[in-house]
Amino acid sequence: MKKRIFMLLVAATLYNIKPLHAQNKAYETTIDGVKVIVQPSGNDIVEIQTVIKGGVQNYPATKQGIEAIAMDALTECGTAKYPKNDFKNQLDKVSAQVFSGTYKDYSVLRMNCIKSDFETVWPLYVSALKEPAFDAKEFVRVKQDEINNLKDADSRPDVAINNYANQVAFANRDYAKNPSGTAAIMQTFTPDEVKAYYKSVFVKSHLTIVIVADLSKEEVETKVKGLLAGVKAGSPFQQKKSFFRVYKNTFSSQPRELATNYVVGITSGPQPGSPDYDAFLVAMRIFYDRHFLDVRTNNGLSYAPGAQFSNGSTSFAKFSVSTTQPDKYIAVFDKLVAKIKSEGFTADEVKNMKTTYLTRFYNTQETNSAQASSIVSNEVIQDNWQRSLTLADDVKKLTQSQVNDAFRKYIGNIVWVYQGDTKKVNPLLYTNGTMGADNPVSH
Repeated sequence: MKKRIFMLLVAATLYNIKPLHAQNKAYETTIDGVKVIVQPSGNDIVEIQTVIKGGVQNYPATKQGIEAIAMDALTECGTAKYPKNDFKNQLDKVSAQVFSGTYKDYSVLRMNCIKSDFETVWPLYVSALKEPAFDAKEFVRVKQDEINNLKDADSRPDVAINNYANQVAFANRDYAKNPSGTAAIMQTFTPDEVKAYYKSVFVKSHLTIVIVADLSKEEVETKVKGLLAGVKAGSPFQQKKSFFRVYKNTFSSQPRELATNYVVGITSGPQPGSPDYDAFLVAMRIFYDRHFLDVRTNNGLSYAPGAQFSNGSTSFAKFSVSTTQPDKYIAVFDKLVAKIKSEGFTADEVKNMKTTYLTRFYNTQETNSAQASSIVSNEVIQDNWQRSLTLADDVKKLTQSQVNDAFRKYIGNIVWVYQGDTKKVNPLLYTNGTMGADNPVSH
């Protein structure tokens, strides 16, 4: 009873109160050919994210990882004005942060500081972006750290199975590439090669800048113009988006000596900006709960079964499990999906998940960094940064029928991959199960 009252209170709050950052007027402008998106924050924190669009489409498979090491080198190899230790020490004095992130669809260099320290941190940030040193000695250290991290990741079964699944499902597509690279490829990179690559993508046509801070329009324009001074325009750039369709169930396996066996399935998802997108997002969250209940609680097949909607320029649904009984898992999975396709999710499930999703959404939007990251992902992937402000209203409007239709539409044939004891799995159960009908999606 207490839980129900709490959920009702949460729902009432969510359906009537807009988040703080949505109440302030965000805006976009173009400065020297680069889109700049500004969200007033209502606090004394400055968060700035400079985005390099393209991600894995920027380089061939033989160079995967080059953008990751380039972005790390911006702050780890020093700059023309600031040797590495001086760069780090100045940030530490004011407890500010400048750091990078590299993803499938874009990379970003972020800065976060108190507004009173902005004039101290901004020159460091600009120098990292425009004048990275790619110092040979520091580069060797950074590269070895990257190689060690890649080897460590490959030794972890959950990472290895996901990399394998991407390579199989997205063969001959950009999404087969790992933005972190491989240890073998990483070993080949030189400072000059990485520096030349960075110069090729740090051009205006690849850039978007997101600012979440209380800075005046005049200050934004002055600072950004200074940052962009001397930066080349670059060739016209368009972020590629593609629909991923699975035409038949497939099964691929690799023998691996593990304490348990790992299974991952990948199938279609709606493209960013499509009418089904938000409905499918909610559907997959409900499916996660159903999947968890059936696989772990009811059948004891796995400690942490997973199901998610991976939303990027190529969107897809993914299912994962570690289990000693892979054949029993696929039987449970097929039965669950068949039941949902036949009966659908209930009205209460849809209503409750919308409330749960919005609760989590608001909780994750409490910081300037989170708001900026949301704007970035929606701008790059959805071509619509304002979706970060309207998502709550969009989700509220979803109907039970829309959620059920989206699940039925996209969950069909699946690319299954397996690592572990190959004697314990029957591939025919994965290729000939109840999921044999093709996705009813026409693209």
